[in-house]
Amino acid sequence: MQKDLLEISTQQLLKMLNKNDIAIIDTRPTEAYNGWQLYNEPRGGHIKGARTLPAKWAEYIDWIEIVRNKGIFPDQKIILYGYSEKETGVVANRFKGAGYNELYIYRGFLKEWSASDKYPMEKMKRYRNLVYPQWLKMLISGDNPPLYNNGKNYVLCHAHYRNYGDYLEGHIPGAIALDTLSLESPDTWNRRSPGELKAALEHHGITSETTVILYGRYSFPNNEDPFPGSAAGQLGAIRCALIMMYAGVKDVRILNGGIASWEAENLPIEKDEIKPKSVNDFGVDIPAQPRLIVDLEEAKQLIDSPEGDIVCTRSWPEYIGEVSGYNYIEQTGRIPGAVYVNNGSDAYHMENYQNLDFTTREFGEIITMLTEAGLSADKRLAFYCGTGWRGSEAFYNVWLLGWPDVAVFDGGWFEWSNDPKNPVESGIPK
Repeated sequence: MQKDLLEISTQQLLKMLNKNDIAIIDTRPTEAYNGWQLYNEPRGGHIKGARTLPAKWAEYIDWIEIVRNKGIFPDQKIILYGYSEKETGVVANRFKGAGYNELYIYRGFLKEWSASDKYPMEKMKRYRNLVYPQWLKMLISGDNPPLYNNGKNYVLCHAHYRNYGDYLEGHIPGAIALDTLSLESPDTWNRRSPGELKAALEHHGITSETTVILYGRYSFPNNEDPFPGSAAGQLGAIRCALIMMYAGVKDVRILNGGIASWEAENLPIEKDEIKPKSVNDFGVDIPAQPRLIVDLEEAKQLIDSPEGDIVCTRSWPEYIGEVSGYNYIEQTGRIPGAVYVNNGSDAYHMENYQNLDFTTREFGEIITMLTEAGLSADKRLAFYCGTGWRGSEAFYNVWLLGWPDVAVFDGGWFEWSNDPKNPVESGIPK
């Protein structure tokens, strides 16, 4: 297949940037695309404007749907690059089989493009906070992974919601179990009080200086179950990440793709119970980062402010008032004045922020999704859903982009709808 591809030079590629009839395809792993320098390349990230189509995705049955959803069509010239001939060859084969005939290969990424500042590249600003399985493997094996200098001062958390059996079913070696209920109240689903957070974090061996890596299990919650969230571990992990950041943990990281990404690389799973090693003092007053969470009164102010927005991350049926989304919330409808971004199909899924392998979606696509909804990085944005989980995932994705003033409206629809004085809208907006 490589012999069938025409090779283009660095100078030729430079002239092709930003042209609508050109699609530049990065066939490397998503972590490399985001910014991790997996081959010690001089600069991390990807060629400006490139789209991510990792070679491992070529085995997916829905591969062509992924390509079309990215707006990559047969009338475009396809330029492939990667770390190896194997990567580009696998992806080229899929394009050929799907009727894409103008295929080119660029072989100069490592030695030329990434080696010179004169060639434009992009990367996720906070990619270091979205780690990958081999990084985590290095850490728990006692090695020193890239962009880490905290020695053994880390805690690996397998997040779950009132489902300890999920942890016992199998977890990454060395991980402790973290029930989301330790950090949020079962009555309001808001974060717990500063005193309660302090006690919970200390019990789990976490101080403000501890590096915390969180992950959970992706599964398929049953909305008829009394506690559907018990099967949404990765979503719960990101919710815990937000609350830890709010409390003052300085280095919080998420395993991209959750335990599914670990298992996909056939890395070991254990079932032994690991007890947390408590610490005496969290180290700083909680909350150390209060602006990461918005309460009801500030949410109302943001609705009317030209300098900010509250952002609804609920599903379309919830937004138009067909369903509340939860078996414990009766009121349907939406908060008037909130900006809507359709992030997923129901209260326990965020498909529009994820790839098929559960890794975080190509960040340029997330930016497009946000800007098309009218959002911008120069405003204060507070994301909300029903009770804070989906709002936290939206927040974390936008925080990874480096948008400077993002937060979560903690009470969300649950708190808003519980007060009959608060206005409610429903139906399809005019």
